[in-house]
Amino acid sequence: MAAKLIGRLARLPAAIPRKALRALRVRQKRARCDAHALAVLHDDCRINNHRDRSDIRIGRGTHVLSTIQTLEHGGRVEIGEYCYLGERSYIWSSERIVIGDRVMISHGVNIHDNISHPISAQARHEHYRGMIEGADLSNLKGVASAPVTIGDDAWIGFNATILKGVTIGRGAIVGACSLVTEDVPDWTIVVGSPAREIGKSEP
Repeated sequence: MAAKLIGRLARLPAAIPRKALRALRVRQKRARCDAHALAVLHDDCRINNHRDRSDIRIGRGTHVLSTIQTLEHGGRVEIGEYCYLGERSYIWSSERIVIGDRVMISHGVNIHDNISHPISAQARHEHYRGMIEGADLSNLKGVASAPVTIGDDAWIGFNATILKGVTIGRGAIVGACSLVTEDVPDWTIVVGSPAREIGKSEP
């Protein structure tokens, strides 16, 4: 009897239409964020929102293939209209990340408005233990953070990293594999680690 039941359960997923499964996954993702009805949350994207649904907002016509995460002790992510967030990109917020309209974020990009863990070794170990043991981290202290802003029409190349406190201006281009630690002016092209200006972009 048990073997028959296990066999039926094993066959159950095959009996569910793929479209229905995909629709269910999309509903689950949308339940964790405030996404415009015409925003597209692809199968590969992940929405890890530890805060209120309204703390992750995604605008009209934006396609998300990346991971967007807010942390228990803070975080807010606002994404404008007609953006593209590529696969294997990570947007992690404990304060605030604002991405303007028509922004292109390539694959493998990391955008962090915080340093992830405390600088103190002891505090870092306690933080790690709290994470793996499921402790309440809503009052976590000692993790430095500062808002990140990416202006309209910016383009972030693949495998680039943008660190806390950075503002990337309108129409700016960040080259592939660059590390951005300082503000980037409007209509400027930067490359390298740390990123340095090499030219100007165009409206």
